[in-house]
This record gives sequence, C-alpha cells and structure tokens, in this order.
Amino acid sequence: MSVLKTSQATGSTGAVLEARGSSRFLHIVNRLPAISTERLTILASLFFSLTSNYLFFSAAVAGRNWAQFDSWLFAGAIFVAITALQSAALLFLLNRWTAKPVLTVLFLVTAAATYYMNKYTVFFDSDMVRNILRTDVKEASELFSLSFCIHMLVFAVLPILLLWKLRLKTTSWYRAIPVRLLYIIGALAVTAGSTMLVYQDFSSLMRNQKEVRYLITPSNYLYSLVRVVVADTAHANTPRVKISEDAKMAATWGQRTKPMLFILVVGETTRAANWGLNGYEHQTTPELSKLDVMNFPHATSCGTNTEVSVPCMFSIYGRRNYDEAKIRGHESLLHIIDHVGVKTIWRDNQAGCKGVCDGLEEQQLGNSKNPALCDGERCLDEIMLENMDGEIHKAKNGNLFIVMHQLGNHGPAYYRRYPASMRTFTPTCDTSDLSKCSREQIVNAYDNGVLYTDHFLAKTIAYLKTQTTYDTAMLYLSDHGESLGEHGIYLHGLPYSIAPKEQTQIPMVMWLSQGFANSFHLNKDCLAKRAANPVSQDNLFHSILGMLQIESKYYDKSLDISAECRS
Repeated sequence: MSVLKTSQATGSTGAVLEARGSSRFLHIVNRLPAISTERLTILASLFFSLTSNYLFFSAAVAGRNWAQFDSWLFAGAIFVAITALQSAALLFLLNRWTAKPVLTVLFLVTAAATYYMNKYTVFFDSDMVRNILRTDVKEASELFSLSFCIHMLVFAVLPILLLWKLRLKTTSWYRAIPVRLLYIIGALAVTAGSTMLVYQDFSSLMRNQKEVRYLITPSNYLYSLVRVVVADTAHANTPRVKISEDAKMAATWGQRTKPMLFILVVGETTRAANWGLNGYEHQTTPELSKLDVMNFPHATSCGTNTEVSVPCMFSIYGRRNYDEAKIRGHESLLHIIDHVGVKTIWRDNQAGCKGVCDGLEEQQLGNSKNPALCDGERCLDEIMLENMDGEIHKAKNGNLFIVMHQLGNHGPAYYRRYPASMRTFTPTCDTSDLSKCSREQIVNAYDNGVLYTDHFLAKTIAYLKTQTTYDTAMLYLSDHGESLGEHGIYLHGLPYSIAPKEQTQIPMVMWLSQGFANSFHLNKDCLAKRAANPVSQDNLFHSILGMLQIESKYYDKSLDISAECRS
C-alpha cells in the first residue's frame, strides 16, 4: 500500500511539474510579439530548408572537398537560394487568412514526405505523386509505424501547435501590397544573387543530375502535384484514341479445333536478382523449375512503379517511345484482343488496371471473404484462381484472355505476402518498419514472397493443364523490381534514369500447352532458345498479337519475340 501511495504521490508531483512546464511554455508563447505574414513565410521556408532537404543537400555536395572554401560557398549559396526561392513562392500563397491553414497542410504533408524520402530514398516526381494519389487505403496503412508517428509529432504536430499560437499582424491592404511586392522582389533577388555566386557548379548539377530537383521539399511534391492535376484534368473527358478498329483474327484461326484460354499474369514488385530460375542462391522457384517453362533471364521493365509500368507495357508506345499522355490517351492491347472477339477479363488482387482495361470486364478480388486466403484486409494471390470454372462456363467454350494482377511482393510488408507454410527462409522481417530488421531478415521475407509467387504460377499452370477442351498458355512478367537495401535504397519508384538495376530487371516466364503451340504454329524449342536474349516490356504488345495471330497495323514484327519461332 505504501508503494502505491508513493507512486501516486510521485505521479501527482510529476503531473504538477508537467502542468507548470506547459503553463510556462504557453506563457512564453503568448508573450511573443505579433509577427508579419512575410516574416512567418521566411521562417517557414527556413524551417523546410533545415529539416526537409537532407537528401537534396547530400546529393548536391556529394564528393566535394570540405577543406576548400569553394565547397562551403557552394553549400551556403544553394541553401540560401532554395530558402529564398521557396519563400518567394509561398509569398504568393500566404496572407493573414490563409497562412495558418496552408502552412498546417504543408507541415503535415512535408513531414510525411520527408519521412519516406529519408527512409527509402523516394523522389517525388510526377510518377511518384500519381502513384501516391492512386494508392488504396490498405496499401497506405501498411506504411504506418511507430517511428513514422514520432517523426510526425516532432516535425509536424509541434510546429503546427506553435504556428497556431503565433499572432499575426494586421495591416491595411494598401500598405500590405507594396510590402509584399518588396519581399517577393527581394526573395527573387537573393535567389538570383546566390545562384550567380556558384552558377557554374549549380548549372552543372541541374544539367547532369536533373533528378535532384525532385528532392527539394516541399517544392518537389507541389510542382509534381500541379503537373499531375493539369494532365489528368486535360484528359478527364477525352475519349481514348481507338487503335482496335482495324484489328482482326488471321485466317489461320479458322483452322483451329479448340478455343483458346490464355492467362497473362502481371506480377508485382518481383526482381530478377531473386528469381530462382535465374540462378539465385536461394531456390525461390522450386515448382517452376520442375515444369516445362521458358525463362527469360534478361527482362527489363518500362518503369519503376505500377502507375508507369502497367499502362506502358500494354501500350503501342512502350519505353522506347515513352509519352505518358499518349499512353494514357490511347486504347491498350486488351482493347484489340477484345475487339477481335476474344473475351477479355482483368482479375485484380491489387490496385486496379491503371486504365488499361477501361470499358472491359474488371473483377476486384482483393476484398473476397475466403477465410483460407483472406485475412479481412488482404487476400493471397491464389484468390484469383477462385471460380475460374465459372468464368469459363460463362464464356460458353469461347476464346478467353484473362489478366491476373498480383498483389505479389508489394513492400514494405513482405511478411504478409505469403502463407505461414511458405516461411522457408528465416529469420524474417515480420514488420512493415524495415528499419527494425537486418538486411538478412528483409531479404528472407522478400524471398518467401517470391517463393509464393512461384507456387501461385505453378498452380495456375496446373489448372490450365486440366482444361483439356482448350488450347492453353500462360505468360508471367513482373511490373517492376525492388531495392532491398543496396546502396541504402529500399522499395521502388526512383526516376528511371537513375534507378538501380534491382528496380528495372524483372523475371519473365512463359508456358505453352502442346495444343496451343500446335494450333498457333509455335516452335517451343525455338522459343526456349529465344528466351536467352534480352527482352523488355516493350515486347509484350507485339508478342501477344503475334502469338495469337491477331492482325493490326500497330503490330511490329521486330518486337515480337515469337516471330522467328512461328511457321
């Protein structure tokens, strides 16, 4: 009892001291003089430069000799220039009525952005912003952690509390306007002057490392957000350009005796480096290694995130002629296949088809209730094989082209991408906060996810083998790869020009039934040899048209991996 009383007394004393401390802090804050909106803007910009731009400054001054004065001059000049330039931009947005609400949002978003930038080396370009805007709640929830909450408390909540305690000066509009103009002109002049001091080095940095501009925070995500909104608004009510109207089945379709069932599996975040069939030290593809599959060990992606890669791989443009607006503004490969009379279905266990199946049948299976495969939040990828017999029955023995979009190995919660029975490589990282795990644990958890993809693909092939009334085939390729700590980089989404090979090199596997090969006049031995050559997602559009013998003016034989193997 005495211990309890002592604890209570100590707790009471602590509460009193805490209350006095809070009271003293509030007293000090309340005694602060009123501040002008212009000075608040400069202080906010200085805060962002000091707390939110570690990656930018690290990249900008990398490799410099700090024993030389020029290095210090360069670092100081770009710090001042960025602070002044962001101040000028904010001066256009903030006034006595908007300053606190706008800065509140900026503090919150910037703190969240810098957490993931510093933790995973994220660049906030347009592709990354679009990726974030289209991320579902389930995916976003996996990114929360205790360290994230602490970061937000320090770099967002506390500054916001201080912000709302500050008193802003009130000034008549006819005095405020000229003062505001002087501040803007002054900020731009400081920006220009600081830049000119180190112009040669600064221009070289911006010219040779263009991607670093997407590390300047909060300018990076604000600029990218505007670009995304403008682009999406411009195309919101514009119908897709049709590329399917001239497409038709080749005359050889009339010689076939069975309908076709083709399954295209679009993987998620699987990298070639950890693919067992490519010779990886962990055997992550034990089931596929026992099957008659063609492995493509030198395959590359169109992008480093789903928002780029999925639309790109189904488009006529691809990486070689990449044009985001045209890719999103045109019909996809799937529209051509559906147009010629092949029933086309998109089955999804991820975040949708990214526009490539617009107007076609799309089935969202991630919210299924199968207790054996779903935990109430996510479903394992085998859910996409559920009720396949029903889909085939609805097709009434017609030709079917089915796309399965995996949840795959989407990070950072790798441990949730496979069932307990697949926990082969140990120890594993059993949290989405990768900073709490060793690299070995992270890689093991990731490899178990790859092992489950191997199982899912083998099970898909086994299912196709049972469909004896169809000529069946399967093609698998991942949308992009993943960084697992190489060079301090995790996850994916870096700008393609600087992305490491771990994010762009992907696995690709093909399986054909003998009936399919015979009906479409494909030489499997020839394809197996062709698989040793480099391929990319640019080949998908033309190879599918070629393999299925669909004629289109957009078909390019030089990009068809099956062209040389078709009689």
